[in-house]
Amino acid sequence: MRGWRVPGRIEVLGKHTDYAGGQVLVSAVGRAVTVRGQQKSDASSPFSIRTSLNGERAELVPLRDPRLPNGHWGHYVQTVLDRLTTNFGPLASAELTIESDLPPASGMSSSSAVLTAVALTLADLNDLPSREEWQRTIANRVDLAGYAASIENGKRFKNFAGLTGVGTSGGSLDHTGMLATTEGSLSHVVFDPPTVLGTASLPGDLTFVVAVSGVLAEKTGAAREAYNRGPAALGAVLEAWNAHTGREDSSLHRVVRELTGVTDPAQPVERSSRELDALRRVAPEGYASARLEQFIEESEVLVPEAATALGSGDLEAFSSIVARSQDLAERKLGNQISETIDLAHFARALGARAASAFGAGFGGSVWALVPRGDAEEFAKQWKRDYEAKYPLREATTLVSDPGSPAERLEF
Repeated sequence: MRGWRVPGRIEVLGKHTDYAGGQVLVSAVGRAVTVRGQQKSDASSPFSIRTSLNGERAELVPLRDPRLPNGHWGHYVQTVLDRLTTNFGPLASAELTIESDLPPASGMSSSSAVLTAVALTLADLNDLPSREEWQRTIANRVDLAGYAASIENGKRFKNFAGLTGVGTSGGSLDHTGMLATTEGSLSHVVFDPPTVLGTASLPGDLTFVVAVSGVLAEKTGAAREAYNRGPAALGAVLEAWNAHTGREDSSLHRVVRELTGVTDPAQPVERSSRELDALRRVAPEGYASARLEQFIEESEVLVPEAATALGSGDLEAFSSIVARSQDLAERKLGNQISETIDLAHFARALGARAASAFGAGFGGSVWALVPRGDAEEFAKQWKRDYEAKYPLREATTLVSDPGSPAERLEF
């Protein structure tokens, strides 16, 4: 038997920046998806999946349409089966058990955790990490996060061919938060190239309280289209830049850093730098232009400033940076709804030192930074205030310090 415990994650800062090569502050949470698996004696039988996710069961066959409803969790498992089979050849038939105490579609990336835990468990059951092609391509946990992300978004990863993913165009923030963070810390990560720049700690008496809005942040149907609009807009800006200049820059992060001459990603750029005007001029008008402004400030200014503020213990500066990030998400990123906007407002009114929505958006959760001794009572009052305005929404709350990254289970 093999298995993995893969936690959810809190995107502290870095809203929709990873797929443009940008920067984030991210941590694991204390809740997780756990997958256990064993090979089946009948090698020709389908993969059998049992799960605590709605108490369902599924029989899946690699590279065969499972004919499941849209949004069904089994699509994530099928995506893993198809991609591993394509990259490594036939897999041994297995029975997997999936359990989770992560709230689904909450913004804490429960779906990515399922995908990653299934991939790691099947890899161990088939001894894939011992193969030359695995070792040549996946050297560390940052690489592993990149490969897991490529399974989800369908893109090629180094020498491993891509395949249809789950239909979203995200980056590897979620998977990096799950796999490559440090227990008890926030990780400062840049994605072109994928690198953990350092870690930062919360002040000793503070912890996260997370409120789940009750609006599912699902990446299916119309929500998927809204989510994918963000990556498409930044992709259009990069395409326009490369067409205008004749260059082949790999990401907007790289363009911004080369234009400003600030090559150390841990140092913020000047948001009003005239050198960036050339990039602004080629951006398509409308949403793409707004997304570019949000990306530049969120990724290349606020995230490095926040890491510095936490490193020096300047909580007032950190709080101001978080408030600016939330404002940019509401006005320029455009992935907030009234419920998440109000949750952040209610948290600050209750005395949270900082509060911000996070994740895919269009629902999901908000984190608040509060004194540990007040966390439980804060969570209760936060829920009451929210449900007083939104009586049809059933919120849930949880308290979590920055958690530990994914770990292999011992049997």
